[in-house]
Amino acid sequence: MEVRVLVVDDDPMVRRLLTTVLAAQGIDVVGEATDGDEVVPAVAAHRPDVVLMDLHMRRTGGLEAIRELRRRPQPPAVIALTSFGTDETVVEALAAGAQGFLGKDDDPEHIAAHVRDVASGAGALDHESAAAVIRHLGGTRRLDTRRAEARQALDALTAREQEIASFLPHGLSNRAIGQRLFLSESTVKAHLGRAMAKLDLGSREQLAVLVDRAGATSPGAGP
Repeated sequence: MEVRVLVVDDDPMVRRLLTTVLAAQGIDVVGEATDGDEVVPAVAAHRPDVVLMDLHMRRTGGLEAIRELRRRPQPPAVIALTSFGTDETVVEALAAGAQGFLGKDDDPEHIAAHVRDVASGAGALDHESAAAVIRHLGGTRRLDTRRAEARQALDALTAREQEIASFLPHGLSNRAIGQRLFLSESTVKAHLGRAMAKLDLGSREQLAVLVDRAGATSPGAGP
């Protein structure tokens, strides 16, 4: 299938290399852009099927350019392209609307194959990027599990104990909590003591961590 590609990178050597590599694989590079703020006009002028988008550019980054493209009607597919990437970069690029993520040092034939895959509607992740997404999703699931477990633990407390404990992540003293809830300092101390005993916790700091993990922190409770 004929595939039209726009190459976006602020390094002229990279643009030239990608153009040469893709042309040798029978892919038509219809245009180039040197920074993220040139992408929308270049897409309008050249009507590419796929945009190879560098993520790190001088004026406007690739993530911002991808988001801007996704706001346009019938945007082309985008493959995020970078010479280095963390797990967060991969996930951010996909969340912004990229259909794929490739390294600049990937094999030329692989880059061309990924471009064709994306043009045909499939995604394109190199092995490292796919692993990064899996790690991120796994981390998200672990976070959700920890939050659910923390909320379940807090269910053992009375409503008043939960209310008082919700102020702990803000670092408030017993007296400050009492002032907000119109309770005496000793009453606050007694409720927290019972809460820690029920949860088998040795300190108010441990209870504060549990409350924070459960997402049960009282809003607007600054000192």
